[in-house]
Amino acid sequence: MREKTPQRILFLAFLFLAMSGLFLSARPSAVVLAQQPTPSDDEVNAIAHQLFCPVCENTPLDVCDTEACRQWRDLIRQMLAEGRTEAEIKQYFADNYGVRVLSEPPVEGFNWLAYVVPPVAFLLGAYLLFRAFRTWQRLAKEPATADSPQVPPAAADDQYAARFEEELKKRE
Repeated sequence: MREKTPQRILFLAFLFLAMSGLFLSARPSAVVLAQQPTPSDDEVNAIAHQLFCPVCENTPLDVCDTEACRQWRDLIRQMLAEGRTEAEIKQYFADNYGVRVLSEPPVEGFNWLAYVVPPVAFLLGAYLLFRAFRTWQRLAKEPATADSPQVPPAAADDQYAARFEEELKKRE
């Protein structure tokens, strides 16, 4: 039989500890944390489309190529991975950068005018056109009155036109 040298004993002890560490970490009662799936680009872009670039004017965040927009999209991805909702993410950006980064202003304060004025202006314009068309039709149907301008007299009354007519008849 082989002799047990101190080096061999040390090696076997180390091997025993390493194996027991593996078995202890793989026991069923150990807590295993599952990683949440990384949000897809479509999920990130769905929210990024509703935000504007902080650097470029009127450029949606999902199509802008600036470094700031890339960082914002990464932040959106991280927030989605943490389980935040779309409304929470948009509120975060509005709180930190102002409502100018939102593609749709919130319906509060003077912002409600952005939702009310265009339909009211359209309806007012349609009403004014309707009234104008009715007035034009009514004026077209009315006979000419003494106040309306008269049509100039017929060409036969004009001496020059009469002479011109005579000359034409002679040539026939």
